[in-house]
Amino acid sequence: MKSAIAEVAQTYGIENWGAGYFDINSRGNLIVRPIEGDPRNVDVKRIVDDLISRRVKLPVLLRFPQIFASQVRKMNQSFRAAMKDFDYKGEHLAVFPLKVNQRRQVIEAYLEEASKYNYGLEAGSKAELYAAIAMDQSPDSLLVCNGFKDDSFIDLAFVGAQAGKNVVIVIEKLSELGKVVDRVLETGVRPMVGMRVRLYTRGSGRWEKSGGEQSKFGLTTTELLQAIKMLSDAGLADMLRVLHFHIGSQITQIKRVKAGVKEAARVYAKIRKMGVDVDHLNVGGGAGVDYDGSKTSFESSVNYTLQEFANDVIYTVKSVCEEENVPEPNVITESGRVLVAYHSMLVTNIIDEIETVQGIHNITITGNEAQVINELHDLYKTMNAKNFLEYYHDALEHKEELFTLFDLGFISLEDRAKGEVLFWEVCDKANNFAKQTQIKSEEFDDLRKLLSAKYLCNFSVFRSVPDHWAIDQLFPIIPIHKLNEPPKDTATLCDITCDSDGVVDKFVDLHDVKEVLEVHDLQPGEPYFLAMMLIGAYQEVMGNFHNLFGTTNEAHVIVSGDGEYHISRIIPGSTVGDMVSFARYEKEFLQDGFRNLLNRQIKKGKLTEEQAAGLTDEYENHYNGYTYLAGNGHR
Repeated sequence: MKSAIAEVAQTYGIENWGAGYFDINSRGNLIVRPIEGDPRNVDVKRIVDDLISRRVKLPVLLRFPQIFASQVRKMNQSFRAAMKDFDYKGEHLAVFPLKVNQRRQVIEAYLEEASKYNYGLEAGSKAELYAAIAMDQSPDSLLVCNGFKDDSFIDLAFVGAQAGKNVVIVIEKLSELGKVVDRVLETGVRPMVGMRVRLYTRGSGRWEKSGGEQSKFGLTTTELLQAIKMLSDAGLADMLRVLHFHIGSQITQIKRVKAGVKEAARVYAKIRKMGVDVDHLNVGGGAGVDYDGSKTSFESSVNYTLQEFANDVIYTVKSVCEEENVPEPNVITESGRVLVAYHSMLVTNIIDEIETVQGIHNITITGNEAQVINELHDLYKTMNAKNFLEYYHDALEHKEELFTLFDLGFISLEDRAKGEVLFWEVCDKANNFAKQTQIKSEEFDDLRKLLSAKYLCNFSVFRSVPDHWAIDQLFPIIPIHKLNEPPKDTATLCDITCDSDGVVDKFVDLHDVKEVLEVHDLQPGEPYFLAMMLIGAYQEVMGNFHNLFGTTNEAHVIVSGDGEYHISRIIPGSTVGDMVSFARYEKEFLQDGFRNLLNRQIKKGKLTEEQAAGLTDEYENHYNGYTYLAGNGHR
């Protein structure tokens, strides 16, 4: 049994991307640990069964706040260790960017742990700032205001400062500084001021264009000097406390991190030598998540650990400060992805399999069919390990002939159906022989994908994993049960939207990107559940409402002991009513329209008053229904 579980664990790469939080138990179910390597764990299948018994429908987003807290501690421990090792004199002050996940429950879970280390928040818009000001964060933590700002944004930042928050207004363009200076002179309120510097260095990976000379954010060197002069002329030079830069999200190569930090530290040192007492260096975000477990510079991976990231940031800043003989600044980080990605997973059920053909058992060959049909049948019957490659190529030619003859009207629809079934059966047989003989061929790799099942999954790609659709971001996907049985089938995943892009057909692999996922055969009457992992960062806030599929049901799970857990909160997902209201279809408008429709049917004599009343009740009852499909996995 153990060897089978180990084989399955390797198939899905759980040890590579799981970061010590996920594993498989002896029952073959996915388990979650609250802390890396913790002996306590909880069975995800048991949680899902519990939720179903409480009438919580799938799909459901499972949150594990303890994992979030664990990642916050890991961040703190990494920087404390680095500062101790290199005898660094400054402090580490992290801020969590709300843009990564703005959900209130997520921010509350973060602050519960982050307040222990004086970690704060970052806001990039007025709405985010409005929410952040009211959140209960540590008195010594920062509230960093990034993004372009108008008068209203700046006014709101001053409100936060007057309310006792340690607000940092980061200047993105010179005109913003003039507004800040005017506001200080009017009110006497003095928030901290930061300057975002546009570095030459760029990050690596999908977001590398967000840094470098062409970045839309940051002041040029000339503008930076102008900004310092503006503050000095106004007698406010002491307000400049933070130098800020950002070279990109999900930075895949550690050398790019070091290059950016070195350039920024040099700018910091030169400003200190000008007599400006800047004492914070904000190195931005970018610490990445190893989604595929390969520990490489591939776009869905990173070639460094969080500890290595902290070591290189601290060592690089200290080295530059020693060379320039300036004080070591407090280091601010804005890395949200690495903190929050691991803490949530989406569990969905397979509704059904979308079959390409019905199979050989569904046809009868009489011998009176068109010649191309009989030839395909002969290929199917006589194929063996020696001739399968030649016969497969013959079948490809016969397929073209089949459709040509149909287009010309020479064969019937029934014969076309038989030909299609026979073609795919020949392909399946050839593929099996290719596996047995271990032939390495690109055409059989392509054939394997074509023959893979299409599993209809009860979720929306556009709502729950929009990054997969938009930028081919990879996420680990794994069954939550049957993991003591090696999967014998492969599949791509189709969502329930009416969009052909609503598919998942790229999957994590240690050495490559897989085009199919290893899955178990669907059994009649048995549910089959899949978990989409590491989706805590950006997916919820970027997910859209394609087809008016709304947010999913949500459950917060606390691991309380070995196998024991507590569901601390269940948050209902969007109802049909929520989503039609989102699209500006007011409830009264729809119900009035429906009643008018029924009244016309009554006048035509097609409905009675009693029937119309029954239909009205039924229509209105659907208003509070879940937007996803019912069934919880029972076919």
